[in-house]
Amino acid sequence: MTETEITAAKKKLKDSQTKNVMCVFTDIRGILQSFTKPVSVFTEGDAFSDGIGFDGSSIRGFKTIENSDMIWMPDANTLQVIPWTTDPIQKSALLFGNVLEAFAAKDGGAQATCDPRGYVATRAMDEAKKMGYTAVFGPEIEFFVFESADPSKLNYDLWVSPNGGAGDSWGPPRVVPQSPEIRPGGYVLRPKEAYFRAPPEDPTNEFRNELAHNLNEMGVPVECHHHEVATCGQVEFPYKAAELTASADRFYKYKFTARNIAKKYGWMAVFMPKPIYLDNASGMHTHQSLWEGEPFKGKAAFSDPNDEWGLSQTARYYIGGLLEHARALTAVTCPTVNSYKRLVPGFEAPVNICWSPRNRSALIRVPAYHKNPKATRAEYRGCDPSCNPYLAFSVMLAAGLDGIKKKIDPGDPLLHDVYEMSAREKHEHGVGELPTTLRDALEALASDEVLQDALGSHVFDKFIEYKMDDWNQFCLYVTPWEYMKYLDY
Repeated sequence: MTETEITAAKKKLKDSQTKNVMCVFTDIRGILQSFTKPVSVFTEGDAFSDGIGFDGSSIRGFKTIENSDMIWMPDANTLQVIPWTTDPIQKSALLFGNVLEAFAAKDGGAQATCDPRGYVATRAMDEAKKMGYTAVFGPEIEFFVFESADPSKLNYDLWVSPNGGAGDSWGPPRVVPQSPEIRPGGYVLRPKEAYFRAPPEDPTNEFRNELAHNLNEMGVPVECHHHEVATCGQVEFPYKAAELTASADRFYKYKFTARNIAKKYGWMAVFMPKPIYLDNASGMHTHQSLWEGEPFKGKAAFSDPNDEWGLSQTARYYIGGLLEHARALTAVTCPTVNSYKRLVPGFEAPVNICWSPRNRSALIRVPAYHKNPKATRAEYRGCDPSCNPYLAFSVMLAAGLDGIKKKIDPGDPLLHDVYEMSAREKHEHGVGELPTTLRDALEALASDEVLQDALGSHVFDKFIEYKMDDWNQFCLYVTPWEYMKYLDY
């Protein structure tokens, strides 16, 4: 941070009459962590130069108790006044920061290797810069809006008949389209038929307008918003792409804002990948590109106007790297047990390891709306909103850069609907499959040295430890489905 940046942040705090500063960072799982300081700590104190101490042993994956003291160091450029906190007592700002080791703030900084933002994401961007590139990411984050969901009162899905068909009555969790108060005229959005539906059939339009306004105020430029394919209030707000860390910061502002605006409506924003049985799940298709120089102003490294699909050889090698590391990437980009209930055929999920222009049945799609060098990009579809974006973007970048270094050719694009191909046809075209369980994905990650290096030994070890614990807990749990299926055996 420069003195100019710090001065500008202090001025913004004073001019906005902010009373509280929410200091945020993430644990290894990707869950936002925050603590609040009075604004005077930043406007009159030394927080911008010295950082703020906290207990790292209480954060998942950070420190053991005998080494618990850590420093949160604010990034003045990320300061954002929260627009919906208008009460003078509640007026707050959001401020991202990196995590340093104790005593490091005034000694040039010893970046903590457990920090997804300051360590993993920064190293990934530095590696790209060594190769002459700046990496840009633009995720499309889908989520559901529920009225409520009480995990202690979930029942077996009564609306599903024994042969797998949908019935007429809907079981919990209660979700937005069910309520007569917010489903004007009794309109019903049927499973897998809700894409781009307009009000009054879509009951989320006013919520989406308000959320879009607040996202823009929070520094998350929304490009559009709409109802998604699934019923039950599934929505999407694509935002403008940015450099890796800035885009991941926007991801957290997106979630934070969505949850707070949903609360005003008496709803909850749910980023769980697959909350609804037999309907589409929530993905996070991630657009990415490399630039030589400043993004969108320098040279678009993925563009070649003479190529049939507008792709440079650099872009093809990058895609080759993503394909080469796809199985291992999935552990980080789809990091929950529930993620793998999304990665199944029949629900538009990317289960096939291949690439193609325009083709949404491939793992990697090259959008082909226009031949515009500035819009040339690769869309990696094997990602969902339960991930930690600092880690997910970093490992995708590492995989792509590895493809460039090793000149990994992705082969010819597959121009068929992969969902309709037989197993033999897929084999003939060299189409692989993503892991079908979290355990399979973790095993692939454990054998991928490139991605391990991108994460660093501390984050890799802790990530494997926490996720294997999730898997083991899931294996021990007896589900309602098992009672329904096996009680009479």
